[in-house]
Amino acid sequence: MKSFPDLIVCEHCDSVYRRRHLAPTEVARCARCAAVLYRANRLTVDRWLALTVAAAIVFVIANAYPVVRISLQGQHNEATLWQSAAALAHGPIALIAVPTALSIIVVPFMQISLLAWVLGYARIGRRAPGFAQAMRMLVTLRPWSMIEVGLLGILVAIIKLSSFLQVAPGAGIWATAGLMILITLIANRDIHWLWELTEHKPFRHEARA
Repeated sequence: MKSFPDLIVCEHCDSVYRRRHLAPTEVARCARCAAVLYRANRLTVDRWLALTVAAAIVFVIANAYPVVRISLQGQHNEATLWQSAAALAHGPIALIAVPTALSIIVVPFMQISLLAWVLGYARIGRRAPGFAQAMRMLVTLRPWSMIEVGLLGILVAIIKLSSFLQVAPGAGIWATAGLMILITLIANRDIHWLWELTEHKPFRHEARA
């Protein structure tokens, strides 16, 4: 399938426009419906990549450490994000376990991995192998990342349980809060300008002697 990175289609009325360079504070809007087409990117590739690496570190912490610690009569129990999602599979709402795991664990992991892959090559002005597929996947995954919904659910559970048990937030919940902010910064940006940045330097495998 041929790509046209110099063109952009309005998501609301399907009008097609040719992309142009924007100043740091400019916003491109559709002439027909006034919807936002894209915004000027204020992050350089180096900063974007640094935030992505930070998100990867925080993601590991959020999934390795418990988000909550429950105590009752000297007995303690802890739960990580994975354990929280798996616990939903053992109840009347078992069907929610899969979308929960996807939205708060799998999708953010894929977003971070794909961005790190693409930005790592873009830093040297080259397109990563599978660049077009990675860019399409990043756009597709964007609506399915719902860490903020998962965090809100955890906070509601902590507040309700605190009336009956001793509940203490773990390191995982603070990492999840940080991950929510970082995912918003790195994954909700306009990624189309990466096509232009790497347009004239596609990745090529170098022959070895």
